[in-house]
Amino acid sequence: MSNSLPVAARRRTRVVRVGQVSVGGDAPVVVQSMTNTDTVDVVRTAIQCAELAGAGSELVRITVNTPEAAAAVPAIREQLERMGVAVPLIGDFHYNGHRLLAEQPDCARLLAKYRINPGNVGHGRKRDEQFAQMIEMACRYEKPVRIGVNWGSLDQDLLARIMDQNARRAEPHDAIKVMREAMVASALESAARAEEIGLPGDRIILSCKVSGVQDLIAIYRELSRRCDYPLHLGLTEAGMGSKGIVASTAAMAVLLQEGIGDTIRVSLTPEPGGKRTQEVIVAQEMLQTMGLRAFSPMVIACPGCGRTTSTFFQELAQSIQEHVRERMPSWRSEYDGVENMTLAVMGCVVNGPGESKHANIGISLPGTGETPVAPVFEDGAKTVTLRGEHIAAEFTAIVDAYVARSYQRKCAAE
Repeated sequence: MSNSLPVAARRRTRVVRVGQVSVGGDAPVVVQSMTNTDTVDVVRTAIQCAELAGAGSELVRITVNTPEAAAAVPAIREQLERMGVAVPLIGDFHYNGHRLLAEQPDCARLLAKYRINPGNVGHGRKRDEQFAQMIEMACRYEKPVRIGVNWGSLDQDLLARIMDQNARRAEPHDAIKVMREAMVASALESAARAEEIGLPGDRIILSCKVSGVQDLIAIYRELSRRCDYPLHLGLTEAGMGSKGIVASTAAMAVLLQEGIGDTIRVSLTPEPGGKRTQEVIVAQEMLQTMGLRAFSPMVIACPGCGRTTSTFFQELAQSIQEHVRERMPSWRSEYDGVENMTLAVMGCVVNGPGESKHANIGISLPGTGETPVAPVFEDGAKTVTLRGEHIAAEFTAIVDAYVARSYQRKCAAE
């Protein structure tokens, strides 16, 4: 049974190919991420790219900010190929991208997409020339481009022009609305200029990133109304931990529910020692809980209450969640449809049996202070009751057996 509201029809856009990945049109919303390693460190960057791809990032962006970083791109691509990782790499360029692409043709050739910020490619005449040079390189190597406007580096000449136009209005807009209009105008005018230079319209993706939830929603609604380019969603500088997760989800979920957005990134600041892959998991879980895509079996667990003061069911839910994530890469390669599976780990008898029956496979614990006696339900029917100290290991084995029995092996289907 679906637990999500109907989602508006996806906004119709052009389709842009980024390597082997389609963005826009009828393609599913694509998850992407970005490395935080020094790109010059080929091994560490390749390892992190592989980790992000393994977690489910379908596109990975890397910083290309120096001649040394640009020169490292071919070695990173080669290292990834040795590792069997085909994820497309996106080059993130600022200030000197026109020179780096011209001076490092292998970098320009091996990147799957270029990210250009029109607010910092140069100033005055240089801005137009240097933007044109980057677009010409994209045309030469037949690469798509994301024109990524960021409110922290908005083109000041364009902003001044929009402010002057606003001042001449009979009823001028407030500063927030002017900023939003400047963001949209920067993206659309840059896209139009790219097409004038010769870049086909089906090689352009747009983004307008801000750090305010309401600003992001308003800007993307307007952007989607005024163009049919695929849109990259993301709240910039979202923050750390729960704040970053909540802010990103609050903004992007509204837009995705309205059918706006073709590729997303959750820009989390990692906790000290935290994994970069967390942002990929959050993006996937956002899309999956909204019913837009399925990436991994969903583990449903009750929050606990006075009936479940024991930590046993919490530990069981955690171990099952970790087991699913650990096994998912191999399950994904072996079985069709396993990502749609649901599991329930419930702490007491109030809602436990019912929730377990609704899941593909579920377990219901008795509550606090009782000897663990846990019925297991598979596809709505009780199959076994687990007892004793080894319930977690036994339930994990049951999950593995259920997957092997219930989902068709890909090799058998080919």
